[in-house]
Amino acid sequence: MSEFRVEKRREAADVTLVTGATMSGVFFLASSSQLHTGPERIGDVMNFEPGFFPFESGGETSQINRAHVLKVVLPTLMIEAQLDAGYDVATRRHVKILLTTGETIAGHVVVYRPAGHDRLSDYAQIDERFRYVELADRTVLVNSAHIVALTEVTQ
Repeated sequence: MSEFRVEKRREAADVTLVTGATMSGVFFLASSSQLHTGPERIGDVMNFEPGFFPFESGGETSQINRAHVLKVVLPTLMIEAQLDAGYDVATRRHVKILLTTGETIAGHVVVYRPAGHDRLSDYAQIDERFRYVELADRTVLVNSAHIVALTEVTQ
């Protein structure tokens, strides 16, 4: 084994590209994150830097360009978004998201802003490449560059 090898854990997810192709495979995650305490998350990989990330699908590892990822669908039991500090007290907004592909995603977004600055318009201004959207049965990371419209809806 190489002295430069860094052990990574593998986490499954489905990556949908702007081409419409969906790849089922695994992300390679570090045992600790540079962004928070605890292990690295898929959201960290997608938001940490621009450019490419490794993704294994069908026995092959490809370097995928983040800019061309439409969304990442996390496994049903993965609770990444709930691990963020302040999650339990943050404002939730029920939204409908229109993507550049014409797809609409309906779910909840968590707005980590102080009271009075926790509107959907405040959330829309946050500089974050990939955003968590919580659906009834799973969480999706959506590329904000491919969001055409965010609409708050009543449940």
